[in-house]
Formats: sequence, C-alpha cells, structure tokens
Amino acid sequence: MKLTKETNFLIVGLGLIGGSYAMALSKQGYKVRAITTSQKSIDYAIEHNLIEAGTITPDPQLITDSDLIVFALYPHTFVEWMQQYGQYISKGTLITDVTGVKVSIIYKIESLLPEGVEFIAAHPMAGREVYGVENATDEIFKDANYIVTPTERNSPQAIEICEQLGQILGFASVSKLSPEKHDDTIGFLSQLTHCIAISLMTCNDSSNLEKYTGDSFRDLTRIAKINDAMWSELFLLNKNNLIKHMENFETEFGKLKQALQNDDIATIRKIMRKSTERRLKFDK
Repeated sequence: MKLTKETNFLIVGLGLIGGSYAMALSKQGYKVRAITTSQKSIDYAIEHNLIEAGTITPDPQLITDSDLIVFALYPHTFVEWMQQYGQYISKGTLITDVTGVKVSIIYKIESLLPEGVEFIAAHPMAGREVYGVENATDEIFKDANYIVTPTERNSPQAIEICEQLGQILGFASVSKLSPEKHDDTIGFLSQLTHCIAISLMTCNDSSNLEKYTGDSFRDLTRIAKINDAMWSELFLLNKNNLIKHMENFETEFGKLKQALQNDDIATIRKIMRKSTERRLKFDK
C-alpha cells in the first residue's frame, strides 16, 4: 500500500492533534473520516471541511473500510479501544498513532492486532496550549519534528508509509527511533521541560507576578498551561526515564548553585558557555 488520494483515512480521536491531521490531509484532497466521543466535534469538523463524515459510535463498517487508521487518543484509551473494536479492522489495514510514550503502549497494541493488521507507531512533536478540534491547525506541523518508532515486527513498507504520512502532513523533519530510545529522548526533551515549567509556576506564591514579568519567564513557562489528565498519564508511563532526567537536572542545577555560593565566576561562565554552544544547534 502507498498513500494515494484513494486511501481511506480514519482518525480516531478528533481533538487538537487528530483535528490537525484531518485538516492537513483534507486540504490536500485525501478522504478523511473520524470517530470521536463528541457530536459537537464531528459537526465542527464537517462544517469546516476537516472530514467527510464522522460518528460518535464506532461503526464496524467504517472501521473495516479504512485503509489507514490514526489513533489520536490517550494511551490507556487507545488500548481500551483496540480491545473493544480492534476486531473490526480489516486485513491489510495499517494503523498508527500520535502517542507521546511508546514502550508501554506499542507492545500491548501489537498483542491486540487482528491477523494481517500492522501497527507502525509515530510521535508528532507538535502541539498548542489549547485543546479541541476547534483549535486544530496544520500550521503546527510546519516547523515540527515527526518521529517514527518501528519495532522488529514492522515491515519496511509500513515504515515507508508512515514516513510518507509525516511528509504529507508537512513536518519539517521526519526521523526514526526505537521505542526505547524514543521514550528516553522524550523524557528529556519534552517531559522534563514540562516538569521544569510546572515547577517554575508553582514555586513562588507572590501575587501580581504577571504585571512584572519579562519575555524570559513567559517563554520558559509557556508549556505550564498543561492538560493534567494527559500529561500525568504520560509522566507515569515513562517515569523511570523521566526521573533519571530529573535527577540529572538536579545535579546540574546544584553545580550552578554551588558556584554561586562560592562566588566562583569562572565556573559560572564555563557553564554558561557550554549552554550557549549547545543551544545554538537548536536555532532554526
């Protein structure tokens, strides 16, 4: 299978990311349908030409007729959905996801796959601090990274199709990581940074700080406006990696603190130069 304009896409979970996938695909003439829990979301998506049709009750025929299914669900909901409705996925169908953790999910899903169905996992490193299909936009993919996380059970064809999907969606970079390496990397790049932002917003109870802040605090805490239901689940599913990176952060923060206590300007500047050198690699 190669993705063509005749490919029947089904998106399960029509929130911000699912809706943004739908927008990007529909804009380019692909056939997109959806299953989600809110009729309001279905109505909005149809009205704004994000999908051709959708339902809040999983329709066996709709599932069976799909060629590629994108699961944009919380991890536990993804597993529960597959346990209940996975039997309706037809042989030859490819499924993928947008889940922010992989090891705790991929192997469970693989064990639930009907015969002839392949799951190739992926993680779109994109998002906003707002939620719901009404905030969907394919603009969030333009400067973002897309990570494919194959296992030994994945065929070269499925990996290629998943990479093609990332390119169609408009991601700036498409790459591959093992599920294990993905979770370790994301524990640092995404989950730790959210922990730091949360801690910054909760460590000082002074009033009216918003009246005095500059851009540095706003930039550092942008992601502190957080979906607590989703992120708490992601943290716990990846807690060993996350705790390791939190401990490494504590160590580095401690070095800076010690240098300040000792009036050790040479060490402070050395740390700052190291930081600057590494940060330059991230500039686009």
